[in-house]
Amino acid sequence: MKTVIFILLIVVLSACSSQKKIESTMVNIITRPEQINTQLELNLTPGKYHNHPSFAVWVEDLEGNYIETLYVTRYFATGIFGHGETEQGKWKSEPGNVRRPATLPYWSHKRNIKAPDGLYAPSAETAVPDALTGATPKAGFTLKTGSKVIGEKMFRLLFEVNQPWDSNDFWTNDKYPDNFDYKTSLQPALVYAVTVSPGQTGKTLYLNPIGHSHPWGENGDLFTDLTTITTAHEIFNKIAVTIQ
Repeated sequence: MKTVIFILLIVVLSACSSQKKIESTMVNIITRPEQINTQLELNLTPGKYHNHPSFAVWVEDLEGNYIETLYVTRYFATGIFGHGETEQGKWKSEPGNVRRPATLPYWSHKRNIKAPDGLYAPSAETAVPDALTGATPKAGFTLKTGSKVIGEKMFRLLFEVNQPWDSNDFWTNDKYPDNFDYKTSLQPALVYAVTVSPGQTGKTLYLNPIGHSHPWGENGDLFTDLTTITTAHEIFNKIAVTIQ
């Protein structure tokens, strides 16, 4: 009996230690849209397969019409990546222009700003304003931001996340062997959403996955069959929003 209690105590202490470690690595990010009528605070807890993902947070009305962007990771938001493969077999060891349409295609097409090369992924010419971007957090983070939605009007908060080169048994490296854009992503970007009412002050809501994006960013369609998505579900364990 004492052995069982001792083992349980170790498990509990280990869990507490892990939770404290997660909390200690949480960082605060603040973005400032042009107008804020509803203050929002998002809390994202990293999962087992979190490894420098790209992501975007934005707002739509209940009919799915894009309203505004609240945050995008800087590399994708500017089209200037720190390093990586720019085309098949060619790598950059320093920052430079890189076009990766498979990274966040659902948000990119919702934003609906086409770059000079015809892609909806941001470029130097169509970059997201600095006030709405930031470096990819190494772990979990709190995003303090807000929306221009006024009064009691309900809206949807969406989150798209993609981790490069995360293959699984279905999304393999040779699934589309001649498609370079697909190979930069493998498992496609995962899209989360929740419906928010500004009147829910102080209430915490949880975003849940609603589909995945096109595997190489060819269009802005949402694919609701998630049976082929595995480890991408564990990039973040929890995505929550509180109306302030």
